[in-house]
Order: sequence, then structure tokens, then C-alpha cells
Amino acid sequence: MGKLFKYLKQHAMVILAIIVVLFVQAFCDLSLPTYTSDIVNVGIQQGGIDTTVPEQIGKIDLENLLLLVPQEDAGTVQDAYREGTKEDLDTGEEFVVLKDAVRNDEEQMNELFDILGKPMFLAEGLSSDSEELDAMKEQMLSQMPAGSVQGDVSMFDILRVLPQEQRESMVREMEQQVSDMPDTMLEQTATVYIENIYRSLGVDMDAMQTNYILITGAKMLGLAFLGLLASVTVGLLASRTAAAVGRDLRRNVFTKVVGFSSSEFDHFSTASLITRSTNDIQQIQMVIVMMLRMVLYAPIIAVGGIYKVINTNVSMTWIIALGVVLILGVVLLLFLCVMPKFRILQKMVDRVNLVTREILTGLSVIRAFHTEKHEEERFDKANTDLTKTNLFVNRAMTLMMPAMMLIMNGISILIMWVGAHGVDNGQMQVGDMMAFIQYTMQIIMAFLMICMISIMLPRAAVAAGRVDEILTSETAIKDKEEPEHIPEAGKGLVEFDHVSFRYPGAGKDVLHDIHFTAKPGETTAIIGSTGSGKSTLVNLIPRFYDVTEGAIRIDGRDIRNVTQHELREKLGYVPQKGMLFSGTIASNIAYSDENMPMERIEEAAEIAQAKDFIEEKPDDYDSPISQGGGNVSGGQKQRLSIARAVAKHPDIFIFDDSFSALDYKTDTVLRQALKEKTKDSTVIIVAQRISTILHAEQIIVLDEGEIAGIGTHEELLKNCEAYYQIASSQLSREELEQAVKGNGKGEAAYE
Repeated sequence: MGKLFKYLKQHAMVILAIIVVLFVQAFCDLSLPTYTSDIVNVGIQQGGIDTTVPEQIGKIDLENLLLLVPQEDAGTVQDAYREGTKEDLDTGEEFVVLKDAVRNDEEQMNELFDILGKPMFLAEGLSSDSEELDAMKEQMLSQMPAGSVQGDVSMFDILRVLPQEQRESMVREMEQQVSDMPDTMLEQTATVYIENIYRSLGVDMDAMQTNYILITGAKMLGLAFLGLLASVTVGLLASRTAAAVGRDLRRNVFTKVVGFSSSEFDHFSTASLITRSTNDIQQIQMVIVMMLRMVLYAPIIAVGGIYKVINTNVSMTWIIALGVVLILGVVLLLFLCVMPKFRILQKMVDRVNLVTREILTGLSVIRAFHTEKHEEERFDKANTDLTKTNLFVNRAMTLMMPAMMLIMNGISILIMWVGAHGVDNGQMQVGDMMAFIQYTMQIIMAFLMICMISIMLPRAAVAAGRVDEILTSETAIKDKEEPEHIPEAGKGLVEFDHVSFRYPGAGKDVLHDIHFTAKPGETTAIIGSTGSGKSTLVNLIPRFYDVTEGAIRIDGRDIRNVTQHELREKLGYVPQKGMLFSGTIASNIAYSDENMPMERIEEAAEIAQAKDFIEEKPDDYDSPISQGGGNVSGGQKQRLSIARAVAKHPDIFIFDDSFSALDYKTDTVLRQALKEKTKDSTVIIVAQRISTILHAEQIIVLDEGEIAGIGTHEELLKNCEAYYQIASSQLSREELEQAVKGNGKGEAAYE
């Protein structure tokens, strides 16, 4: 996790913006269930009445209501209302209106409901027609003096003529009977009372209900649209941030890999580097998107949902805890099953890439030896192993969703079961139960999102570790903080000062005590049997590896004290295996300088004996070269590689067995042209053929990593047994005898 967060540091401001937008989205999502509850409770059940006390009430109705209010609270109620006017309501009755200051003050409205809640409940009951009420009225009339009340009277008329103490005692007795009644039932009864009051004043209740539903629905649509906008914004910012992280990681990995020495390439296989640069970074990028969109959002929605649930109904919060525990149990079980597979999944991807690369690269050899069946089986095994692991992971993840849906639906049923009893007992309303279900689902989904991302994180953590392994790896070849510089007047003098080298982890030197000097204007050839260390020796000059002991100097400067860029600017290197890049012939020859003039390109091609086959092509120097030079022959590839080095005009030429694919005639002509071009440069040639190095002023014979002899062709034939054995396998007896007798120079004797 730490490595993933490390990649996000430079995008801190964008992440802060995402968090702000997520709060907006959470606010919208958490507000929608409340409005749904309002539509059901207020809009449908309460007929659009959204207050707990009447906003306007007839004076007679208010007087009747005050009969049920304790004397000390009657003044508070009267002070809350003012005289109604036609601007408030066009009705023929006298009425009062709730003052704006009271209507807009939630605390005062709650205080009014505490005073009027039970009186409104009693007033609604006393206004109804029932046998119990008629019996109570008859009993009260029988106890009153004759003539105190006349005609068809109501309970309010009776209460009005009762002495104050008797009336208040009677009201307290009635309130005592409803003292245990839940607030929700009081609110519902108060709504019925308010509706009847409004109807008596001539208020259009149908229009009020429709208006409330439309306004609340419009608010829901507005919040839904705002939430959608916030979600799209978060998705856009998260995707751009993850893409930027992926881009930076790919750039950093590529830059790091380009700076690797050969020892680092020995440690990281090419297939693994490709996987880390593509698949692993893609995993990181995908998880970053999920983290920014889900992991940051889940705690916000979970905390907000819990807060809303507590405000809705505290008695059912245990259901949420039960759902969360069940989900965590399922996820933990899956986590224990899937986690080990994630650790080996990336290695299996590496293996498939490695096998695929080997087969495609060596396809011609596979066909030549007719081993297609074996290679198919090898690939099929790697592919089957990866497929089985992926199937296991995917099946486990597939099982998770049905289990989660079972838990969520079970929780919904449990909420409805418990909530139905609450509704039946008057402890909650239907809309509250619906809102509770939605909040519970939001909370459970938040925990589900966290759990799902926790399952994905191990694979991303493995990928991040593999990428970080490249980025934090110590490169064996480093530049000095205060490097030296090769003298500008230098001509390319190369000195090997008792150089020894062994590969990292090896127990024996590949090269031991190599000591010689390669001078400008001369050709130094290196020859020896296979495995004697020829290519390793010349690879030390560009610092593909660093020497284990001794030093290599160019113009008196230790190459380890010079920057790699400055060192390699002095070199024209032609590798053993010609390597071309996709592009054109001209772009490959001018690889060292993209602004190289055409005359210089043509000159290099002519020296490398490539001009003839280039001009035979329809587009000449603009002819395309496919990746790796697959559309040219081995000899043409070598000649273009030589032309690339010649066009650079370096001080030091290094040819690592670069003439092996050339025929004798082309080899001879090319060397003659090359000798004229490189007369002022240091030329170091690794060769297998004696014919390539007959003209060399200095030939170094390597045998098992040590120098077996140094000298000219004739000198070595006389004094070096190893060289004589190589020469005798390639030259005729007469040529050997002439060279040993010193009959002319080596090349003339050979010719």
C-alpha cells in the first residue's frame, strides 16, 4: 500500500479535489432516501402537510384547542399566531396565522408541538363521532346543573362551561391515558387534525398534496443530476490521475531500464521487464482508479449513512451491524482462499511471456529441428497453469456477488419484518422504513466496496513491488558526481591496465590480468577460441560492465571517472549481432545524429559496401526497415550496422566479430575502404577469421581469459602456439610457411 500511495504524492491537489467532489456526491446520495421518505410520509400519507402544528387555524378552533392546553402554556401558543388577512388566505371565517419568525425557527416549532401535540390528539378525538364519546358526553351532562348547557352541544361546549380546575383536571386525566403513545402516532394524529382544520378554512388539500410531491420530486431530480455530475467528475479526475501515474511509471521504468548495465539485464529477464512495464503498471493504474472512486467514497457514505440511520430509527441499527459482520465474514473467507493465488499470478504471466517470446524468436530453429509439438506442449502448460489460476480467482470472485446479494436481500427482508411491527405499533412510518432500507443498503455497499478493493489490493501490491524493484534497483554502472573529462586533444588511445573481470556471483575471472595499449591510427585485433572472453573484453570499453580489477583508460582518463555519455560519444560500436531499428535505411545509418547530412550517410554506406544493395531498392535510403531488420539479410544488416558506426566519425571503432556474415570479397573491399577512413582512429576488432585481422598492427590472442600472445600475424605464428593452431585451421600450409619466413606482410602473403 505504501508504494501505491508513493506514486500519488505529486497528484495531491487533484486527490483533494476528488475528495471534495466525493463529499458532494455523498450528500446527494444520502439526501435522496430522505426525500423518498418525505414523499411517502408527508406527500402521500399526510396529504402534503409538512408541519406538526397548524400554520393557519380558525379562531374558534384555536379557542377549542386552548381548552386542552395548560393555562401556563396558553400564552405561548397565542403569542405564536397573528391575525390572518386575505393575503394569507381568502376565507369567510376569522382565522390566525403562524408568525414567520416562529415558522422558520425549528426550536420554537418543536416547543409548540410539545405543547399542542397531545391537545391536538385529544381535540381530534373529541371532534369525532363515536359511541364512547356520546356516552362520555351524556355522563358529563348528567353531572352538570340543569340549564347550564342548552341544545345540541359538543364536548368543547361542555369543557368551556366547566370550572378551570375541573377542566384542567379532566384534561390531565385524558393526557395520562395517552402518555405512553409514541411521538410518531401523535404526529400522524396531529396531521389529521391539521388537515381537518385546513379543510374547514377552505384550503385546497389536493392542490397542496400535488404541489408538495412535485416540489420534492424536483428536488430529488436536481440532487440526482448533481450526484451524476459529481460521479462523472470523480471518474474523469480519477481516470486522468491513474493514467498520469501509469504514464510516469512507464517513463521512469523505461528510463531506468535504458540505464541498466548488462548485469541488471542478467538479473531481470527481458520477458519480466516487459510484463512489469505493461501488465503490472496496468494493474496499478486500475487499482488507483478504484481507490480514488471507491475507497475514498466508501468511508464518507458509510459514516454519513450511519448518521442518517441514527436520526431515522435507532432501534434497528443492530440490523446494520449484523449485515456488516456477515459481509466481512464472506470477504474474509474469500480473501484467505484467493490471496495465495494472487501472489503467483504475476509470475505465471511472466512465464507465459517468456515462453511466447522464446518460441517466436526461435521459430526458424524450432521448424528446422521439427520440435513444434514440444514447444506447443511447453506453451500449453504455461498457458494452462495461468488459465487455471485465473479461473480459480474469477470463480471465487463470482461466488462473492451472489453471497453479497443474498445478505443484502436478507437484510432488506429483516428490516421490513422489524419495521412492519414498528409501523403497526406506531413507532415509525412507512417512509421511514423505506429510507432505513436505502441507508442500510448504502452502508453495506460501502463496506462491500472496501472489501472488494481489499481483495484487489494484494495483486496490485505485488505489481507495485515488482515495479518498485526496478525503480529502486541499484545500477552497477554509475557516473561520478564530479566526473573527469577526456582531453579534447586526445585521439582515442585505449589502455588496458592489468584488467580482470568476473561476472556478478561468479567464482572465477572471465578475464584475468589483461594488459595492452590500442593506439590511434592502428588496428588492434582480438582473436581466440570460443569462450575465451573476446566479446567480454570489448564490452568493458563502453562500460557495459565495469572491470573487477585494474583500469581501462582512454587518453589517460579512467573510463569509470568519465560520464557514460561522454565516453560513448568517443566510440563507434558494431555489435556481434547486427541490430537495426524500425524506420528507414537512412534513419538507421544516421542513428547517432538525426540531423546528419545526406552526404555523410551516403559516404558511410559506400565505405560499408552497402551502397549497391541500397540503390537497388525502389526508395533507396528511404526504404523501410522492419523491427529488428527482419526484411534484410544478415550480411546487409551487418553492413548497415558498420555504416552506422562509420557515420558517427568516432575516435575509437569497436567491431565485435562484425564481419562474420560477409563474403571474402566484400570483407576485403570493406576493410580496405575502412582502413582509409579510420587511419586516424583507434580500431579494435574481435574476429574469428584470420583473414579479417592479417593487416592488424597488433593482434591479441586470448586463451581462457588470459593473453596468450601479442604481436603481428607473422610474430604470433612464430611465437604463439594458440595463434598458430587457429591459423593452421584456416590457412594452407604454403601460406603458413610464407608467413613464418616473414615473406612480405601478412595480408600480401595471404593474398
